[in-house]
Amino acid sequence: MSATYQVTDGVAVISLDNPPVNGLGQGTRAGIVEGIQKAQADAAVQAVVIIGAGKVFCGGADIREFGSPKAFAEPNLHVTIEAVERSAKPVVAAIHGVAMGGGLELALGCHYRVVAKGTQIALPEVNIGIVPGAGGTQRLPRVLGVDTALQMITTGASVMSEKLAAAPGQKLFDKLVDGELLPAAIAFAKDVAGVRPLPSVRDLTVAAPTDADAFNKARAELAKSRKNLIAPQRCVDCVEAATKLDLDAGIQFEREVFEGLVTGDQARALRHSFFGERAASKIPDVPADTPLRDIKQVAVIGAGTMGGGITMCFLNAGIPVKLLEMKQEAIDRGVSTIRKNYETQVAKGKLAQDKYEQRMGLLTTTLSYDDIAQADMVIEAVFEDMGVKSQVFTKLDSIMKPGAILASNTSTLDVDKIAEVTKRPGDVVGLHFFSPANVMRLLEVVRSKHTAKDVMATVMAVAKKIKKVAVVSGVCDGFIGNRMFEQYVRQSFFLVEEGATVQQVDKAAEAFGFAMGPFRVGDLAGNDIGFAIRKRRRVERPDVIYSPVGDAICELGRFGQKAGKGWYDYEVGKRDPIPSAEVQACIDKVRADKGGTPRQISDDEIVQRLVLAMVNEGALILEEGIASKASDIDMVYLTGYGFPVYRGGPMLYADMLGLPKVIELMKGFAANPNGDPAFWTPAPLLAKLAAEGKGFTG
Repeated sequence: MSATYQVTDGVAVISLDNPPVNGLGQGTRAGIVEGIQKAQADAAVQAVVIIGAGKVFCGGADIREFGSPKAFAEPNLHVTIEAVERSAKPVVAAIHGVAMGGGLELALGCHYRVVAKGTQIALPEVNIGIVPGAGGTQRLPRVLGVDTALQMITTGASVMSEKLAAAPGQKLFDKLVDGELLPAAIAFAKDVAGVRPLPSVRDLTVAAPTDADAFNKARAELAKSRKNLIAPQRCVDCVEAATKLDLDAGIQFEREVFEGLVTGDQARALRHSFFGERAASKIPDVPADTPLRDIKQVAVIGAGTMGGGITMCFLNAGIPVKLLEMKQEAIDRGVSTIRKNYETQVAKGKLAQDKYEQRMGLLTTTLSYDDIAQADMVIEAVFEDMGVKSQVFTKLDSIMKPGAILASNTSTLDVDKIAEVTKRPGDVVGLHFFSPANVMRLLEVVRSKHTAKDVMATVMAVAKKIKKVAVVSGVCDGFIGNRMFEQYVRQSFFLVEEGATVQQVDKAAEAFGFAMGPFRVGDLAGNDIGFAIRKRRRVERPDVIYSPVGDAICELGRFGQKAGKGWYDYEVGKRDPIPSAEVQACIDKVRADKGGTPRQISDDEIVQRLVLAMVNEGALILEEGIASKASDIDMVYLTGYGFPVYRGGPMLYADMLGLPKVIELMKGFAANPNGDPAFWTPAPLLAKLAAEGKGFTG
C-alpha cells in the first residue's frame, strides 16, 4: 500500500506515501481506509492525523492510473472520504506543500485541517475538462463561501494557504502552522480528541450570493474568458447546486456532471494536452540521468524583437544575460524595449518594483564578441539568412570557451549546416523561440544529427527553468511548426482563389477556435516573411504549388500591419482589420487570369482543408522521424500556434474525427480541379493507421 500507519502518543498517523505528489492511487486510497479502520479498533488511539510524506500533502489523483481500471477501483475516492468523514474519532488533515484536486477533497472530508504556511491550495480539474468529482464543488463553498469557491473552481488557480486562512469567516483551516507540521498536528489532535460532536463540513450551510444574478454573471464572464469551454460553465452549475441542495444531493448532482464530462471530447483533448506537455520533455534515446552542463550565464546575440524577448526569458528566471550587438544604437533600442516591457508589468501590478530592478541588474551589454567568450550558452537571434548565421557561428567557434552550448534561434534553416561551420558540431542546437519570446510558451528544440545528448538534456532542463514547453524537432525546412503551418497557409490562398473571401476564411478558422485566422496572422507577422520563403521554395522545391494570390498581394506592398495594409486595411495607429476592396479586386484578377470561376465554399470545407492539410503534413513528419510522437506535434500547435486547446491539437483532432473519415474528406479535396490534387494523397502513415483502425495518438 502507498500509505503508512503508526501511533504516536495516542494519535494514529496515516502518511500518504506515493511519490512524487502522493497521488490518490488505489493503493493510497486503500491505505487510508485501512488506517481509519485500525484507528477505530484501537482503544488506545484517541485521534487520527493524515499527512503527506515528503514535501507535499497530496496532489490529487494519481495520473499514472488515468484511463486504467485502477482509477475507479475500490475503495474509490468517494468511499475513502466517506470512511474519513464517518470516523468516530477526530481526523485531522495536516496539509503542507500542495493540496490539490482529490487531495483537497480528502482534506475537506476530515473533521479538522491544520495547514503549513506556503501551501498551495487548488481544485484544478476544470483545466482537464471536468469538474471536481469527489465533493469539491459542494464542500469548498461551505468553508470559503460562494464567491471564493466559485473563483477557485472555475479557474483551477492555486491560492496560498495564508491568504485563505486570513479570509473573514473561512472555515477551511482550523490552524495555520509556522514551523514543524507533524508535531503541531499531533498536539492539535490531542487537544480536540474529546470534543463532541465532531465537526463536519457536511453540517455547514451555503449562503446564496447577495447578488441574485451572480451565477448568470459568472457564466457570461466565463463565456468570454474561457470561450467554448464546457467545464467552467458546469462548475458554475455545481456551485449553484451547493446553495440549493443538501450535501448528499449536491454530491450526486456533481457526480452526474462529472460523468457527463469525463468521457467527452473536450476532456479527452485537455487530458491529451496535460499528458502531452509532460511527455514532450522526454527524449527516447536520452536517459533521464544524463549529466547536465552547468548554465549559469547566457549570452544573446541580437537586441531586436526576438533577442530582447529571449533575454527577458532568462532574466525572468534569474539567469544573468550578456546582450551583444554591433552598434550602440541597437543596444540602446533593445534595452529600452526590455525596460518598457517590465515597466508596463509594474504599472499593471504584475511585477514588483524590486523584482524589476533585480532582473535589470542581471543584464549587461557589449559590442564585443570577446566579452561573451565565457558564457555557458550563447543564443544567436540575427537575421534569418544562412550566410549571416554561418558567419556568426564561425566567430562563436573561435571565441567561446570549451563546453559552451551554441544555439541558433532559426525558424527554418538547416541546423546541420550551421553546426558544420564549427569544429564543435556536438555543441550546436536549434532553439526556436516564438514571438513574443517572453510571452509564448513554445520552444522548438531542433536536434541536428551532430547534437550531443548532454546538450539536449541540458537545453530541455533550461527550457523548464525558463517556463517553456520544449518540443524536440529533427532538422527539416520549417521544423515541425512552420512546416505544417505552410500547408495551412497554402490552403487559405487556394480557398480565396476558389471563391471564399478573406473575411470568411478567418471567421471560419476563428469559429473553429483558432485565436486568429490565417490572414490576420499574416498581417500581424508580416506578409513579406512568407513572400521571401515562397521565393526560396521555388528554387529549392519547384514541385510545390502555390496560389498566386499571396505574391500578388505582396507585390502591391501590402505587407501587413507594419505597412498599414495587408490582407486587410488598417487605420493609422489601429489594429482593427477592415475588409479591403483592393485585396478583393486583386484576388478576382488572379482568378480571372487563370480562367477560374468563383464558387460557394462552406465554412466546414474551409476548416477541414485548413486543418487536414496540417494533419497530412504531420503524418509525414512522424514518418520521417522529425517528431518522435504525435503528441509533440499537438503541443507545438497548442502552445505556439493558437490551435484551440479543447480540440487537443491537429493530430488528436484527426483521431477524434476518425482517420477513415479524414481520408474520405481528402479524396474529395483531391478531386477539386482548382487545388493541388497531389498534396491530398494521404501520407503512407495516415493510410496505414486508418486501414488498421488505429489513430496517431494511440
